[in-house]
Amino acid sequence: MSDVLPPSTPTPAGASHPGGRPPVDPPAGAVIDAVARALAEDLLPLGDLTAGLVDARVEAEVAVVSRATGVVAGRACAVETFHQVDPALQVAWHLGDGAAVTPGAVVAELRGPLRSILTAERTALNFVCHLSGVATATRRFVDVVTAANPATRVLDTRKTLPGLRALQKAAVRAGGGWNHRGSLSEAVLVKDNHLGGVGIAEAVARARRWWPGRMVEVECDRPEQAAAAVEAGAGMVLLDNMTPDEVESCVGLVRSLPGGSQVLVEVSGGVTLATAGAYAAAGADLVSVGALTHSSPTLDLGFDLREA
Repeated sequence: MSDVLPPSTPTPAGASHPGGRPPVDPPAGAVIDAVARALAEDLLPLGDLTAGLVDARVEAEVAVVSRATGVVAGRACAVETFHQVDPALQVAWHLGDGAAVTPGAVVAELRGPLRSILTAERTALNFVCHLSGVATATRRFVDVVTAANPATRVLDTRKTLPGLRALQKAAVRAGGGWNHRGSLSEAVLVKDNHLGGVGIAEAVARARRWWPGRMVEVECDRPEQAAAAVEAGAGMVLLDNMTPDEVESCVGLVRSLPGGSQVLVEVSGGVTLATAGAYAAAGADLVSVGALTHSSPTLDLGFDLREA
């Protein structure tokens, strides 16, 4: 697992990236903490009462098997779960994060005390099934968007489950997507509610003055707001809840303004698999989808017990 991830602020479509893609592993600290909290939920105050019925000398082997078609994510969390439950558990991981799976595919094999395997099972599967679901949903959006416009990227949002943001954003990367800002400190995003207290020009000017080097983005629901954001010096404009035709018109407007060719255009708000391609074809650089992290169904994986 990597210890540190690069900043998650998106870069222009078509820009070069070392190795072509950012790393898919989440930060090690986030994994350790999330697993410890999940195990505490399951094991406090008295431990695994049912697994305790099994003789401590019984050894077993299980295979982690996919029951559906999708994309794997969450390996680091599963491995950490096995380690925290019992360092004697030995795991061989056959398919890494980002790998495509079909029903019957063996993702990993685990060997060790059956008691420990049983205790670790649900926590490990909770992480892997959920995060693989995020990666699977992301891959579907990426496929649709890329087919419509290879230069457009699919982004996540901050609409993540509390405490799991770093893990979910890693799963988005595993699915072929890209990360928007990971926290409120990473970039400046002036939204409609902010504009209730400060105008676009002044907001951008203050952000540039106070936080040099940070990405500055302005949410716009009208063409004149997009123009004002570009003229003020914003690096990104977020076109919120617009139709594909409206997005196409705004993209043309932004590109026609001085410096507009360097401004990223993001689309957000109710984007679905049915509409994502149209937004990409309209010329958006970035299509952000909150549903990737707040509404993705899990990928069905299970533990199949074998004789040791």
